[in-house]
Amino acid sequence: MRSIWILAICLFSACKPQGEAPLGTAPPSQGFAAFRAASSVLLHPRCLHCHAKDDAPLQGDDHHVHDMNVKRYTDGKGSPAMRCTNCHQTANSPLPHSPPGADDWHMPPDDMRMSWHGLTIAELCESLKDPARNGHRKLEDVIDHLDTGLVKWAWEPGPGRERPPLEYGDFVAKMRAWKEAGAPCADR
Repeated sequence: MRSIWILAICLFSACKPQGEAPLGTAPPSQGFAAFRAASSVLLHPRCLHCHAKDDAPLQGDDHHVHDMNVKRYTDGKGSPAMRCTNCHQTANSPLPHSPPGADDWHMPPDDMRMSWHGLTIAELCESLKDPARNGHRKLEDVIDHLDTGLVKWAWEPGPGRERPPLEYGDFVAKMRAWKEAGAPCADR
C-alpha cells in the first residue's frame, strides 16, 4: 500500500520533471502510450478469462473453456445450480491450479459481457470508454473499478498462475495517466 501512495505522490507532485504538461493537457500520444502499456494487463489471462465473449469463462494460460460446463447466467455469477462461489471462495486455495478466490467472484452479467477477446488495443480502449459496452460506467467509474478485490486478485492469483506483466500500482497509474490525457485511443 505504501508504494501506491509514493507513486501517487510522485505522479501528482514535485516528482514530475520540469516542463511536463499539467494534468489533462498531455499529448494524446502520451495518453495512448500509457493505455497501450496498461492493455498488457487487460489482455492478460487474469482479465480475459472472465471478460470472455461466450457464456463460459475460460481457464488456464491456454484460455480453454472452464471445466464442468460452467456458464455465465444472467447475473454473471453462474447458473442457480452451479454458482461461481460453489468453488471460488473468498480466498485462493493453497493447492496449485485449484480454484482461485476473491470477494464477489463473477463474470460480467449477460447483458453487459464486456468481452475483450479479439479486440485490438484501440478497440479495447474505445470499449472501455463506451457506457453501452463498459457496464454503464463513466470513465472515472472504470478507473474506480480497478480498486475492487476481484481486480486486485490478479496480482495474487494463487499457486500455479502467472501474474500480469505490470505491477498493480504501475497499471493503475497508467490507466489514470490515460484518463488524464483525455483517454485517447490513438497516438494523434
